[in-house]
Amino acid sequence: MTTFWDRWARFYDLTQWTNRRANDAAAARTAELVPAGARVLDCAAGTGRFSLAAAERAASVLCTDLSEAMLEQAERKARRRGLDNVRFARRDLAALPDPEGSFGAVIAANVLHLLPDPEQAVRELWRVTAPGGRLLLPTYLQGKTGAAYGTMVRIYQGVGFHYEHAFTPETYRMFLEGLGLGRVTVEVIPGRLPVGLAVLDKPEPSSGPF
Repeated sequence: MTTFWDRWARFYDLTQWTNRRANDAAAARTAELVPAGARVLDCAAGTGRFSLAAAERAASVLCTDLSEAMLEQAERKARRRGLDNVRFARRDLAALPDPEGSFGAVIAANVLHLLPDPEQAVRELWRVTAPGGRLLLPTYLQGKTGAAYGTMVRIYQGVGFHYEHAFTPETYRMFLEGLGLGRVTVEVIPGRLPVGLAVLDKPEPSSGPF
């Protein structure tokens, strides 16, 4: 079945240009936070902006999305950049086939605000994050959208784009803290549509009292 994202895959990078300052900065900052040499999973990767940025530091990146058309765009971009440590697969971020603790870093960028049940998604992403690994969740802060960009969002809605949550930095942090997974930090990356970059580090198992 062709989805909204399949239909818009060819134009997705063009629409992202309207918020390029925040998008580029969020991808670069996320890549900085990927542990060097990590095995990385990027979910809901779209055309691969965050996957390709992370590939500069990671040992390997698995770039995933539900849309095959988006993944085709991402794979073409990786080939043009000569990146040979990025693989591509169609995945549902809320039902991943990977064993628990498979990845040293997990990224899901600009997707949680679109989901009716972001709690389930975050718990699944946390499940496949390895002990000592890092979960990176850059998410658009729709609750901080200015009037000009609000007009652009309404245009997107007219062609079938909808979001479920209008996070602010405070409500985004409270949402993640409410899951009880551990300490949460949220860094705000400014732009016409700001990005809240949430970081959750998964602790190593306790070795006991001795």
